[in-house]
Amino acid sequence: MSIRVSIRKKLSPAFTLELDFESGGGCLGILGPSGSGKSITLKCIAGIETPDEGLIAVDGRILFDSAKRVNLRPQERRTGYLFQNYALFPNMTVLENICAPPGAGRAGASGWIERFGLAGLEKRYPRQLSGGQQQRAALARMLASSPEAALFDEPFSALDSTLREYMQLQLQELLGEREGEGVFRNAILVTHNRDEVYRLCPELAVMSGGSVMVKGGTREIFKNPRLVDAARLTGCKNISPVKRLSENEVFALDWGLTLRLNGSAGGITHVGIRAHDLVPAEIPRGFNEVRLSVSRTSCEPFEEVVLFTNADAKDAAEKKEIWWKYSKYSGQSVPRRLFLPPEALLPLKQ
Repeated sequence: MSIRVSIRKKLSPAFTLELDFESGGGCLGILGPSGSGKSITLKCIAGIETPDEGLIAVDGRILFDSAKRVNLRPQERRTGYLFQNYALFPNMTVLENICAPPGAGRAGASGWIERFGLAGLEKRYPRQLSGGQQQRAALARMLASSPEAALFDEPFSALDSTLREYMQLQLQELLGEREGEGVFRNAILVTHNRDEVYRLCPELAVMSGGSVMVKGGTREIFKNPRLVDAARLTGCKNISPVKRLSENEVFALDWGLTLRLNGSAGGITHVGIRAHDLVPAEIPRGFNEVRLSVSRTSCEPFEEVVLFTNADAKDAAEKKEIWWKYSKYSGQSVPRRLFLPPEALLPLKQ
């Protein structure tokens, strides 16, 4: 089971989509900033957009091949597409929307209506539904056609936080059934939300500027993003350029800190550390410690946020703010020093 994408599409004089990746079956997450080409990628797979050249295949079945002049119509591709705005037909009822795709029928639709809590809403029109009900109707419509590939384009972005988490759990259940009931043989989830991709996608591709920068296991990429842009997109707030001092030591130029790494410093240009990974320096270690000069604090629902600079930095260029986050229920107060564990430091390349 896989989705194979190797395409090129020039979208403007300054932007070209150039992709070469393959999913391993299940759900592949595509994480990237706005304008990185995520949604166009899905549209090329679904047949809504046509690449200039390349190949797209699902489970070995060719959907597009410029060399062989193959370009199946969207209706022939057997892909399900959940749009960001759900794209329900406004002049059709819930039941009519769910039965609209080729291959869908009323018998199959009734099961999805029950599954997604839409019973009693079959005769309503999209304008009469809440955002969550619209999303569930759109998801039921997609599944009613038994797609070979399911494509999700930021499906939770318009929902409030409670409903978003509920729908993520519902989608997680469906993704978990793919081996048993065959609900999803292949899926791609496009998002700019790192929490969604971490929860739902065992595989991850990080996009920027129309291409995939990093691809691999989601948890492994979060643990070791390798590239500066990938670290930022996976939520790392503390990143500094470095000067190499020895085999395993660097000087963080933005922080005025000498840091000992857990491995070799060879070839890296930056170092990062996630805000949750700094720890109070209760026992002096003599390395990787920073004395705090607190510049700002804020309180999130479940966390305290402290922004600080290195109190021992020698010039202004070494006083870029560092983020530290900790649980507000830990009883922790702001210490004089924090420790940056070598195993938590991210060696990065530009």
